[in-house]
Amino acid sequence: MDNQAEKTTVVAAPAARNAGGALLVLAAATLWGTSGTSQALAPEGVSPWSVGALRLLVGGAALMLLAVLKGGLGKGRWPFWGTLAAGGFVAIYQLTFFTAVSRTGVAVGTLVAIGSSPVIAGILGFVVRGERPGRAWGIATVLALAGCSLLVTGGGGVAIDVVGVLLALGAGTSYACYTMAIKVLLPGRTSEAVMAVVFCLGALLLAPVLFMVDLHWVAQPRGIGVVLYLGVVVTAVSYCLFAMGLRSVPVASAVTLSLAEPLMAALLGILFLGERLTPKALAGIPLLFAGLAVLAYSMSGKRAV
Repeated sequence: MDNQAEKTTVVAAPAARNAGGALLVLAAATLWGTSGTSQALAPEGVSPWSVGALRLLVGGAALMLLAVLKGGLGKGRWPFWGTLAAGGFVAIYQLTFFTAVSRTGVAVGTLVAIGSSPVIAGILGFVVRGERPGRAWGIATVLALAGCSLLVTGGGGVAIDVVGVLLALGAGTSYACYTMAIKVLLPGRTSEAVMAVVFCLGALLLAPVLFMVDLHWVAQPRGIGVVLYLGVVVTAVSYCLFAMGLRSVPVASAVTLSLAEPLMAALLGILFLGERLTPKALAGIPLLFAGLAVLAYSMSGKRAV
């Protein structure tokens, strides 16, 4: 009897960690979903590149302060190529995603970038780390991608720009790659330290952008508020949650769970920006919920997904 209880406890502990990690990733994706509404409330004349660079700058500074308060960056050496890859892909994502959206529209740019990332992450997770996503991940990804496609294209007026689509694919690849690189950096380091180093490096790489764009809007109270919110909450807080969840969640599953981002963005658009969804777009919401629920439930009962 005691042996059976001991076995149950051993199995339950990893399952609980997986479920907790999934909730942390979902919380991070929920915060990411508020970025579109926040940018819509910014002053007019805002450059997407300036928003991307400033959110990394403020977010990196906030993460570095948090890391220092919690004990610093650790004593061991940081792997040069892994750290450079993480920071580099974070910076590349900002440029490719915002440029893709400006060329091919929010709907197609978001769908291609976010939709391609789970598949790419699944391949990278298997090739680099030997992670097998499993059947539940496949079912969840198909459901979530179907829901995402209906949600972001349901408003009509979709335009296809070949260069924009290629840039969006680059954004999806960058997201999967920096998630993989962060996963590699986490063992032996605090989540705050990893994210601080990665985002400060990304901000440093994007610093030249700040000399190429108009920053007058930042001097306005509303502009300052948007930058602080995007940097501290949408970047620093959310990526701390994401890194903590990533410790117990496979890369492919983490990227699929982050498909909650467009769902939150759509709901906030309805509530605060007066947007209206067509029946086709509304049909995507339950599909997205179903995909995320399948993945979260499977992770609560297994050691890995």
